[in-house]
Amino acid sequence: MQTLINALDAHDAKIVHVGQFDYASIFRMRRFPREAFLDWATEPRFSNVLPYWDQTDDLWAGERFFPQRVAIDPASIRRNPSEPGAVTLIAEYEGEEAPLMPRAVLRRQLERAAAMGFAVEAAFEFEALILEETDVSLREKGFAGLRSFNPGHKCWSGVTHSVHADFFAGMQAEVEGHDVHLYSVGTELGPGCFEITLGRAAGLKAADDASFFRMAARAYARKQGKTASFMAYLGEGLPGTGGHCTMSLRDKATGRNLFAADDGQTTALAGQFIAGMMKVVPQAFALCTSSVNAFRRLAPGSWAPKALTWAEQPHTVAVRSAPNANDRARLEFRVPPSDTNAYLTMALMLGAGLDGIEQKLPVPAQSANAHPDFIPEGAERFPRDLSEAADRLAASADAKRLFGAEFTAHFAATCHHEYAALARAVSAEERARYLEA
Repeated sequence: MQTLINALDAHDAKIVHVGQFDYASIFRMRRFPREAFLDWATEPRFSNVLPYWDQTDDLWAGERFFPQRVAIDPASIRRNPSEPGAVTLIAEYEGEEAPLMPRAVLRRQLERAAAMGFAVEAAFEFEALILEETDVSLREKGFAGLRSFNPGHKCWSGVTHSVHADFFAGMQAEVEGHDVHLYSVGTELGPGCFEITLGRAAGLKAADDASFFRMAARAYARKQGKTASFMAYLGEGLPGTGGHCTMSLRDKATGRNLFAADDGQTTALAGQFIAGMMKVVPQAFALCTSSVNAFRRLAPGSWAPKALTWAEQPHTVAVRSAPNANDRARLEFRVPPSDTNAYLTMALMLGAGLDGIEQKLPVPAQSANAHPDFIPEGAERFPRDLSEAADRLAASADAKRLFGAEFTAHFAATCHHEYAALARAVSAEERARYLEA
């Protein structure tokens, strides 16, 4: 308790927001005045429903529902700019739901890395679409015919940044108010599309930062009468949006970046890491791509890679190696969509990569600098939809070994539920194509 009090004192905290991110990356939390929080923290509990419901709050699984004991992580404390004197803390389940939660899945892989002598550093880069819509107007329109923010902007446009400088500066201030370091902010390809690269962070904080970033971006946009969408594909005429994860391994004792080499080439260790990803990721793909919509982004002709390919530098491969002789050497996993769960994506990338290192897998040949639909000989194509991804995950012995049999089975069932929720949905495009045929 004293460690927790010290953390609150260091931030002069008067209000505490405490909770955890669920599968859909929604921060489920409670708000307390400081003294009430400290009283609650003597025996902290939170409803155990989070692994058993979806983003629509539909409770689809589970048998017993009650206030589950949680463990508060004092190291997770960060400022919260939503009101004066506010901070945010993460509290995770301690009981039977504990192994089912995303942050716990990532922690197990980070502990595995530490036992192998590695420290993990990572960062996310998100693309998002800003819409000139409020929560009310979205519903009045039935989520159709949506207006884009700055519809005429060009990719990397200096004009857009000049005209909308206040918007971008405000977004940056809101995000950094949550103690998330931003590396860069820029416009991307397509109307209303922007890209934010987060600064690198160690271990759990990298995934925490990614999750709080999206929460902050959504909140800021709503305050401006707009909507920030991290939906992977909004429809025809709009780009698919990604949530790329970059990662490097460091020597736990010296802090040296182990992906860096004097000759500026991809190191043997990085090559083994990639080999592990090539083996495991196609099996456990659902961990990084877990919505029905995210698979629309993988349709033929899109920029998203369709199989686990790698090479040095090209933007068309699944794993881009960015070798360097200095601290900037890293691997970039370019497949995850912008709605990806940051904890599970990091756990997948790290768990698969560590497997490659442990098993000393041979470094695979680099892929040709080809289009994103290119699938090299011998490469396994990613699943075509969420149902196939869930089937692969449920059947994967590697996933069960790495992420736990209980979690693997439960998350596969979660994906099957999500797929079934939209299996009978019919779009206007389908009606236009088939109704009169």
